[in-house]
Amino acid sequence: MNAPTPNSPAETLGSTTAPPRRRFLRIAILLAVVLILAFGGNWWFRVGRYMESTDNAYVQGDIAQLSARIEGDVAELLVADNQTVEAGQPLIRLEERDWRARRDSAAAALAQAEAGIATTRAQIGQQRAQIASADAQVTQAEAERIRAIADATRYGSLAQSGFGSRENAERTLADRRKAEASEAAARAAADAARAQLPVLEAQLATAEGRRAEAAAQLSLAENNLSYTLIRAPFAGVAGNRTAQIGAHVMPGQNLIAVAQPPSRQWVTANFKETQLVRMHPGQPVTLTLDAGGHELRGTVLSLAPATGALFSLLPPENATGNFTKIVQRVPVRIALAPGQDPSVLRPGLSVEARVDTRDDPNAPTGFLAAAAAAIGLGR
Repeated sequence: MNAPTPNSPAETLGSTTAPPRRRFLRIAILLAVVLILAFGGNWWFRVGRYMESTDNAYVQGDIAQLSARIEGDVAELLVADNQTVEAGQPLIRLEERDWRARRDSAAAALAQAEAGIATTRAQIGQQRAQIASADAQVTQAEAERIRAIADATRYGSLAQSGFGSRENAERTLADRRKAEASEAAARAAADAARAQLPVLEAQLATAEGRRAEAAAQLSLAENNLSYTLIRAPFAGVAGNRTAQIGAHVMPGQNLIAVAQPPSRQWVTANFKETQLVRMHPGQPVTLTLDAGGHELRGTVLSLAPATGALFSLLPPENATGNFTKIVQRVPVRIALAPGQDPSVLRPGLSVEARVDTRDDPNAPTGFLAAAAAAIGLGR
């Protein structure tokens, strides 16, 4: 039987050094895990638990759907889809010949009403002159009556005393009666002239009312004429153009839309009700767009006064039927911070929003920065 061969020096050295190496590797791995857990726990305690995020967020902006306010044919398209426009810039022009003719007709009606007012005022002036003339006739008739009374009295006394003829007495008496009748006629004519003045003044008021109506019709006609040119209500980007040259459009028919520029857009993030405990306006927000992963900075502007469900078309009524509790979401409006390039924004894009709800929003947020802050605090 052969005797066992002793191990070589290399084998003996390997068997004695292998267990320490494994032990060192285990210790290193365990230490790394402990450090990662420690730093991770420190980051979560200092930063992570204050970060509220949601992917239920979207870019929003005011979009004006421009429609025709009058009936007409599309005469000219002045912009193309996706073209940048300025406030007040013409976008679409409708045929204006019919509306210009209506404006001219309204202007003629206003001129006619003005002429009617001038005529009535002239008649009033003429009537006042007639009243003055009638008053003068009354004064003249009154003087003639006084003279006739004096003559009739004098000649009547002479006839009774025998110094005058009866014929003269009767003649002067007749003159007296004619003078009294003339005075009564003059007074009646003056009263008739005065009675005509309120009639003319009422006609003047009617003419002024017609002028006001004609002026309103002219203003309406000018407005309708201006509506043949559809303008941009604000600076933005034109889109969704449905108008075509020659098409007949009706009032209320959508023709084109104008969206606000990216600089005036905002983000609406729908956070769960459990995430709103520490959230308030002014807190910083990090926005990550799904389109290209662009990252922007923002600020919490306001929180909606009610949950999104209550603003829906059919709000829930939990007092009826079977009740199932569902975590509600509250819309939070986020304004973009100035000094950024928001050209990548488009209304409707999906965004991931993360709100920093810490008391000190300027505190470090990174993993290593939080660890450094913890070490510095420990010192």
